[in-house]
Amino acid sequence: MIDQIQNVGSLSKVSGLGSFATDAVSSTTTTVGSTPGSANGLSFASVLGDMASSTMQNIKQAEVTSFEGITGKANTREVVDAVLAAEQSLQTAIALRDKIVSAYLEITKMQI
Repeated sequence: MIDQIQNVGSLSKVSGLGSFATDAVSSTTTTVGSTPGSANGLSFASVLGDMASSTMQNIKQAEVTSFEGITGKANTREVVDAVLAAEQSLQTAIALRDKIVSAYLEITKMQI
């Protein structure tokens, strides 16, 4: 299933969560003389693509670390940290999905 989701990552470049956070902050700042709503940096699709890519990367890393723990190549602490990071990423992605669906449903209820 994770391989099927990889196409979402093609919307933008693959990056880690650290650069995702700094890019998202820098894209929301405006400069003097720019109009609100003008494209200053990242698009909405690229932000979602970065988030999906980092979530998939965290889940894949947790899976690899789990297998390493089973074979004895990783200690329990590393396995737990990787699984908790993957769980947090997945919960964030699910919460964002729920908000997007809710916003879409609200838009469809508006009268034209």
